[in-house]
Amino acid sequence: MEWSYRTAEELMAALRAGEVTSVELTDEAIARIERDDKAINAICVPDFDRARAAARDADQARARGEDRPLLGIPVTVKESYDMAGLPTTWGMPPHRNHVPAEDAVQVSRLKAAGAVVLGKTNVPLGLQDIQSFNDIYGTTNNPWDHTRTSGGSSGGSAAALACGFGALSIGSDIAGSLRTPAHFCGVYGHKPTLGLVANRGMVPPPGPALPVDLDLAVAGPMARTARDLMLLLDVMAGPDPLTYGVAYDLRLPPARHDRLRDFRVLVLDEHPLIPTGSAVRASVNRVADALLDGGARVERHSPLLPDLAESGILYTQLLISGSVARFPMDSYEELRTRVAGLSADDQSLSATRLRAMMFSHRDWLEADFRRELHRHGWRQLFAEFDAVVCPITPTPAFPHDHNPNPLERRIDIDGVEYPYFDQLVWAGLATMPGLPATAVPAGRSPEGLPVGVQIIGPMFEDRTPLRLAELLEERIGGFQAPDEGA
Repeated sequence: MEWSYRTAEELMAALRAGEVTSVELTDEAIARIERDDKAINAICVPDFDRARAAARDADQARARGEDRPLLGIPVTVKESYDMAGLPTTWGMPPHRNHVPAEDAVQVSRLKAAGAVVLGKTNVPLGLQDIQSFNDIYGTTNNPWDHTRTSGGSSGGSAAALACGFGALSIGSDIAGSLRTPAHFCGVYGHKPTLGLVANRGMVPPPGPALPVDLDLAVAGPMARTARDLMLLLDVMAGPDPLTYGVAYDLRLPPARHDRLRDFRVLVLDEHPLIPTGSAVRASVNRVADALLDGGARVERHSPLLPDLAESGILYTQLLISGSVARFPMDSYEELRTRVAGLSADDQSLSATRLRAMMFSHRDWLEADFRRELHRHGWRQLFAEFDAVVCPITPTPAFPHDHNPNPLERRIDIDGVEYPYFDQLVWAGLATMPGLPATAVPAGRSPEGLPVGVQIIGPMFEDRTPLRLAELLEERIGGFQAPDEGA
């Protein structure tokens, strides 16, 4: 029996019943990687010897009567997480030999739960792209079409899951880096509420692994089913034991509803700052139809929805000002000249990105205050709705584009080109206020590419979008392996 595409939940049941061993699961996963990953390049740092040893330990622990949440389950880890004895480079050649001495807190939690780590998955340079390629490890291809990207920055993790390279993976998200690869590869990903999941040890090299509170960025789970996302989130969630964990215990509230007909859902398919491509719009409508067929209350408009255009601008300001804060400023004067030359009437996202590169602390505080107003608006909206369904990006996976200047790249939306980074505004809808969002497979494009949507939920009510994702999976189907769905 082949186990590679079984869910983590099914594998746990088989392990507990004695139908399979962790060594058998691990050997099968490694054989699949060695056979298939040459064409995909998802696993950039294999760790097979230690994985086999961990699998043997898991089987021995089970024989002693132990039972942990992921005991014996093969998984992968995004390259950006520190793992003792393995390089953590973030795809940056100057740090190709950076080997941390200890595990990131999330790697430690995986291991404590009994997971068997097969290796690390590929990322873009500095985690700052919607694709996954770098000069150290090369390019990760989309399992559905090797000429297209698997997404970024957790593109290696999404491709690994789609190919059956482990049952679960952990990634991170600041600009859709969990959700976009899940959407492009036809798997599931969950961006947790900001602050719900400790992130120590997910730091650019050679920086120290400090328990800092990140702005916008989160660590989160990826899987092939919604239930597996929840299984992994339960392992990952909780404060860092070095800080808030000293005093606080986590208790996530249950999902607001168990039945589809009890959910109140706002469905969006239009954004004022960028068009939605026809393939994505069709998948959003497919989900809306499934919700209606299941008896859910579905609305297409609400006066309670915070202004989407301002949301996109705020997100861009916070993302860019934070991303460039530690960049070398050799060209600072040139940048200041470019910003000074912008017309006051130019309120495009491209102009917003340039201005944000020059943000003062005062500018950032003003943007942060406006973010709090948006958060309050979302609280009011979620008093009337349980979830918001909307796109993750305007298109399915796009062809590889390795232009070294990303500002020169363009995204094609139904034959019309737009600035490459403008496509981030849908992901930023949940990121800017720190809301949880679950990426769900929702159909195929006319070319046969996966198309996903995101389900945004109320802050710290992560179980609500995850439960809705599970209910939708029952109605519209979920993950399908590329060789089965082609």
